[in-house]
Amino acid sequence: MTLNEIDGMKQIMPKIKKSWVNQIIVVDGGSTDGTVEWAKANGYDVYVQSKKGFRHAYEEVWPLIKGDYVLTFSPDGNSVPQLITSLVSKAKKGYDMVICSRYLDDAKSDDDDLITAFGNFLFTKTVNILFQGKYTDVMVIYRIFRKSLANELQLIGDEAFSLPEKLFSTKISWEPLLSVRALKAKKKIGEIPGDEPKRIGGERKLQVLRWGAAYYFQFFRELWFWKPKK
Repeated sequence: MTLNEIDGMKQIMPKIKKSWVNQIIVVDGGSTDGTVEWAKANGYDVYVQSKKGFRHAYEEVWPLIKGDYVLTFSPDGNSVPQLITSLVSKAKKGYDMVICSRYLDDAKSDDDDLITAFGNFLFTKTVNILFQGKYTDVMVIYRIFRKSLANELQLIGDEAFSLPEKLFSTKISWEPLLSVRALKAKKKIGEIPGDEPKRIGGERKLQVLRWGAAYYFQFFRELWFWKPKK
């Protein structure tokens, strides 16, 4: 996932061996800093999304994904490339989803400030209480999960997102809802510890208050809004 990440791309992507995975797609949100051009010049498949927002990026690129599992990764420096092999290895043990947690065991986030650290703690605690989970990190992008979960958990489409987005005038992503619905559907979920270094260049995209409010609304709405198909 990229949006004006040229500095991070140049430092991070050369550390990822193409043999680690079957396919790499750079999904770009409209970069103007040369990210797309650099990615193409270095042999990466690039898809430029037509609608703004993380969830639209996922939804639009989903038909182009060939594998049974999807690993979502941020090339801005927050995701440690060497942990890709650990995520893949654990997923192969029969997990539906494996999260690279910033707060499991000795892992830490160097990118957190007081607000984001408290928010991540609060959201994770809320999901665990409401849905009887054992997560240490429900929000992070860095994770691997079965591609089919997008349809099984009804993440594709506007139904689960349009109301919170309208109420809080924002666009949100899949990760929190994916975490919640995977629990509700009793999927096999695992975590590995993984530090989150500070981002490299570019601008932080967080809309702390709007995203936080929209996700919290989603969590409580999920208590009665959605039930897994039997």
